[in-house]
Amino acid sequence: MEAVNNRMMCRVLLFVLCLSLVLASIYGRVLQYAQPNAVGISSERLGFLDEVIREAVSTGEIPGAVALVARKGKIVYRKAFGFRAEEPSLEPMTLDSIFDVASMTKVMVSAPLIMLLVEEGRLSLLDEVALHIPEFGKRGKREITILQLLTHYSGLRPDLDLKPYWEGYDKAIRLACMERPLEPPGTRFIYSDINYFILGDLIQRVSGLPLDELAQKRIFRPLEMTDTGFKPGRDLLGRIVPSGQRDGKNVRGEVHDPTSHRMGGVAGHAGLFSTVDDTAVWAQMILNGGAYNGTRVLSPLSVNRMTTPQFPREGVDWRGIGFDIQTRFSTARGDLFPVGSFGHTGFTGTSMWIDPYSETVVLLFTNRLHPNRNGNTVSLRQRVASVVAASLVDFSPGREYIRPSY
Repeated sequence: MEAVNNRMMCRVLLFVLCLSLVLASIYGRVLQYAQPNAVGISSERLGFLDEVIREAVSTGEIPGAVALVARKGKIVYRKAFGFRAEEPSLEPMTLDSIFDVASMTKVMVSAPLIMLLVEEGRLSLLDEVALHIPEFGKRGKREITILQLLTHYSGLRPDLDLKPYWEGYDKAIRLACMERPLEPPGTRFIYSDINYFILGDLIQRVSGLPLDELAQKRIFRPLEMTDTGFKPGRDLLGRIVPSGQRDGKNVRGEVHDPTSHRMGGVAGHAGLFSTVDDTAVWAQMILNGGAYNGTRVLSPLSVNRMTTPQFPREGVDWRGIGFDIQTRFSTARGDLFPVGSFGHTGFTGTSMWIDPYSETVVLLFTNRLHPNRNGNTVSLRQRVASVVAASLVDFSPGREYIRPSY
C-alpha cells in the first residue's frame, strides 16, 4: 500500500511540475490580466469600447475585430467582435486570430533590426544607403541616408508601379534602385514602402541572414511570440484572418500587399502576421525600454531613438525610427492621448498606439478589406483610442511633447 501511495504522490508531483512549467511558459509570453481599477482605469468608461466596436460591425464598417488594452504591463480589456470570415462561410472572430499586420511590419521588424545592427557597430543611421547597396546610389539617391529611409524623408515616392507586370524580389530591388526622388532628400515627409523594402534588403546584406530568419532569431523567438512571422504555415490557416481578394479569390495566409506579394511575401515594408497577444508583448517590450520578462531585445537608448522625433530642423511631420508620432497618419492616437505617444497602422485594418506617459497600449486589429470591401477604420481607431484615454482616471498628461532643439 505504501508503495502505491508513493507512486501516486510521484504522479501528483510530476503533474504539478508539468502544469507549473506550462503556466510559466504561458504567462512568460502573454501579459497578465488585472482589473481596470487596479491600474487606474475606470471600468465604466472603458466599457464604452463594446458599444463603439459593435456599432462598427453592425453598420458593416468592418466584419470583425479583436481589441486589446493594457496599462502598466497588465491587460485590462481583450475582446473579439463579429466575424473572422464572411465568405465562403461565416466564422466567428476569436481572440487568437492571426492578422496580416501589413505596414506594422515596418516598425515591428525593419526598424528594430536596423537598431540592433547599429548597436553592434555594423552600420550607422547616418550611413548613406549606397555604402551598403552600391547600385542604390543612382539618379539623385547617392546622399540618401539610412535615417532618411527610416523616417520617410528620403524623397522617394510611395511605391513601385505594378504595371507593366513584374515579379521577384531582385526585380523589386532593381526597380527601386532606378527610382529618382520626388523631392530633395531630407526636405519633405513622403510615406514610402520603397524606403522600407530597401531597408529590408540592407538588413539582409549587412547581417548575412534573410529578413524573416533574423526577425525570428533576434525578436520573436526571444520574446516567445509564437504566432508571429512571415509566410505562416498551412496548419495556421484556420486562425488566419482573410484580407480582401486577389484574382477573384479571398486572400488568406498570403500577404495582401501587392508589392510584398510579388517579392515573395517577405519584405521590409509588409508581410508580417501576428496576433494581438503577441503584439502586446512586443509593445510592452518597447514600453519597458527594450526588455520583457527578463529578455532584452533592444537597448534603452535605441528605444529612445525609435520613439522620439527624428525629423530635420524644418520638418513639420514628426516620425521616430519606424514609429509615427504626429503626421496625417496619426489617427490611432485619437483625440486625447498626448503628442509624444507613438504607434503605427496597417492597411489591412490593424493599428497599435502606445502612450509612454500613462504606460498604455491600445491594439485594434480589424479585417476591413474582407471579403471585398474597403472599410474605412480611421474614425473607429480615433474613437477607440479616445475612449481608452478617457478611461485613465489617475493620470494627468501635463505638458505635451516639446520639439527638441538641434
